Amino acid sequence: MPRRVRAVLGPTNTGKTHYALERMLAHASGIIGFPLRLLARENYERMVRLKGARHVALITGEEKIVPPEAKWFSCTTEAMPLARPVEFLAVDEIQLSSDPDRGHVFTDRLLNARGAVETLFLGAETIRPLLQRLVPGIEIDIRPRLSHLVHDGHIKLSRLPPRSAIVAFSAAEVYAIAEVIRRRRGGCALIMGQLSPRTRNAQVELYQNKDVDYLVATDAIGMGLNMDVNHVALASLTKFDGATLRPLTAQECAQIAGRAGRGMKDGSFGTTGDSRPMGETLVEAIEGHRFDPVQRVSWRNAALDFSTPGALLASLNMPPPQRGLVAGRPASDILTLESLAGERDILETARGEKATSLLWDVCQIPDFRKLGDDSHTRLCQKLYLHLQQDGEIPGHWFDSHIAGFSRLEGDIDTLMHRLTGIRVCAYVAARSEWSRRARHWQERTREIEDLLSDVLHERLTARFVDRRATSLLRRLDQEGSGDLLSAVTQNGQVIVEGHAVGTIEGFTLRPDREEDLPERKLMLRAGRRALLHEIPRRVRALVDAEDTAFGLSPESGMLSWNDVEIARLARGSSLLAPGVTIPGGEFSDSRQRDQVRERLVRFSHAEIRRILAPLFALDAVAGPSAALRGVTHRLIENGGVAPLLPGEPDLHPHQDRSRMKKLGILVGSRAVFMPALLKPAPMALRARLIALWLQKPVPAYDATRTTLPGLGDAMLSALGWVPVGGVRMRLDRYERLLETVRHTVRGGPSPLPRDLASRFGIKPSLLLQILSDMPVRTRPAATPAPGQYGPPAPFMILGSLRHGRVRHDKGKRPPRPREPDSPFAVLAGLTRRSGATR
Repeated sequence: MPRRVRAVLGPTNTGKTHYALERMLAHASGIIGFPLRLLARENYERMVRLKGARHVALITGEEKIVPPEAKWFSCTTEAMPLARPVEFLAVDEIQLSSDPDRGHVFTDRLLNARGAVETLFLGAETIRPLLQRLVPGIEIDIRPRLSHLVHDGHIKLSRLPPRSAIVAFSAAEVYAIAEVIRRRRGGCALIMGQLSPRTRNAQVELYQNKDVDYLVATDAIGMGLNMDVNHVALASLTKFDGATLRPLTAQECAQIAGRAGRGMKDGSFGTTGDSRPMGETLVEAIEGHRFDPVQRVSWRNAALDFSTPGALLASLNMPPPQRGLVAGRPASDILTLESLAGERDILETARGEKATSLLWDVCQIPDFRKLGDDSHTRLCQKLYLHLQQDGEIPGHWFDSHIAGFSRLEGDIDTLMHRLTGIRVCAYVAARSEWSRRARHWQERTREIEDLLSDVLHERLTARFVDRRATSLLRRLDQEGSGDLLSAVTQNGQVIVEGHAVGTIEGFTLRPDREEDLPERKLMLRAGRRALLHEIPRRVRALVDAEDTAFGLSPESGMLSWNDVEIARLARGSSLLAPGVTIPGGEFSDSRQRDQVRERLVRFSHAEIRRILAPLFALDAVAGPSAALRGVTHRLIENGGVAPLLPGEPDLHPHQDRSRMKKLGILVGSRAVFMPALLKPAPMALRARLIALWLQKPVPAYDATRTTLPGLGDAMLSALGWVPVGGVRMRLDRYERLLETVRHTVRGGPSPLPRDLASRFGIKPSLLLQILSDMPVRTRPAATPAPGQYGPPAPFMILGSLRHGRVRHDKGKRPPRPREPDSPFAVLAGLTRRSGATR
């Protein structure tokens, strides 16, 4: 039969790969090369199902499954056994020949790899002109896409439709997007190039089985990964290609977007997240599958000179022989060879074609770990020296490396790093000629890779999947979600379709494990049916409850029902009549909220009347005088402490003062107040009520102390803390101290009592500072002058003033005003005239 070279070209979802497999299995033998290990493994398993394991082989860098009777080979493009004669040979994604890093491998297969009967190249139509130029006489078959792609524009992550794939271009972006999807939509599967086939298959199964409705992946899904995806959203329109951050080409966008829609089912594409929307030109190119043709492909010389490492490098760096071929970026194998070719021990060992060929084989060990240092070069150097000096790679090298990568603890990134490390070991073990126990090490590395893969899948699922939330949200998105079975248990747990979605506390649903669930609003959707019956029942129970079921915290202003905080005090119509605010709550209408608020207002007002009972008792005083009515009105209006008006102490006759005292009212030198309201509990409530009324925060204070440092917030005056001596002193203690001082000097000037500071819990130095700012006359302590003898003069209290303030250095009491017609005024006049006559 004549040898045929053909190409089947077209966009994604044209059935090219399926056609190639059918053609290969129709021949007696065949090899097909795929761009990814994942695809090689996937199609190997597909061929095994059709032809049986003993007739199908898998060859990748890390795996070699080659039964003795193998006829058909699924391989990565780099690992295709070209020396093996077969009737059929195919290469998938042949347009990757233009890739600057790997393209030279695909170009070599394009120019040199042939089947004895049929050769088939699969890829995008953009490679067509170059195929016709580089492979004269090639037959080209253009296939149309089986379904249509439609642009859906930019969609927020939280609004992406189910069965969507979100594509990012770094592991960090993939994790961040997956976390958002987990919180908002219940979970997602992850696909990345670094995943092992086992982990990737487990994640794909998670998605295909509809345990999750979303897939977050790198652009690895653009290479033939067939999944039930309806919409593809690009999280970025740029990518880092190993050298620079560059925009995606239209062909790359189309390759990724083409994963949407399979078979005859149409798909959609667009952008999401922080990505900018696609331009009209790009959208038209993707929808119409019209792209600029590939102008050149990467090439690297395959006819190598193994006489010396230097000659090998020179042959690898030969310029392309014809138009359309260009040198790609230096690959890791050439960079490793360049580094080792300068090492003395390598130059002494690599003599002759055989040794140099072995050195090149070692340099081609892939750098899966990509640590960015020279560790991979040093690894290759050590392996090469082992092979040259020992004739094999010793068992202790495998033991030590496999042991280091076989630990199963750690986070996702740690496990993925160990997977890349075990892949290097697997690649080395797959070279059977490098070890006498190659099969043993292949089995060991495969076993460790499987263990790491399983643990990694578990970690990914635990972190990014909540099956309960996914199930509930899927049901909510379906029609007839009103038929969901839901209930609320006696302890307040909300159950929907057998899943506990949260606990009802008061009237608010608290989702279980809030950090691991979608948004609270979505969980409320799931529990709405149960709450529609439970909330009215709770409203009735609260309205009918006794006051003992409620509580009010004066410090925070929070109102509780059955020990659950459900509301807080708010500014009302007056200082002592605050309102109530109910934050949150799953009420179905405003009437339910109003009923709860009215009941809480009644309780809060009753509780305020109980705690501030002495103040409210003033309303019931019978037949008060005009002065007493004014005082009680001001006390109630100010919450228990009313500052003195000018001349107010003289306005209250003795009988009024006596009656006030019986009512718990004191007229002090600074204010009219009720000492009972300065105790901790009433003061805490007053502080909260005054703060609400003034719409200011509650000032810091300690009602158990006598003084507060500094002057602090001016609102402290309304609470009953008077400024004196650079501090604030509790009003009742201040008046008590003033009364004690006046009592001390009733018989004349007196030294400061030694125990006065301790009696009031004040430091002696602070007491002197306070006394100097009180309406009393004082004389500071003094030491004898030079030449005088005797003890120092003590701090003296000389006297007090009933009204007003004086400074102790004035020395004299201000004269008392006299009525002009009084006998004392006439006597004073006569005395002055008598003195003048003398």
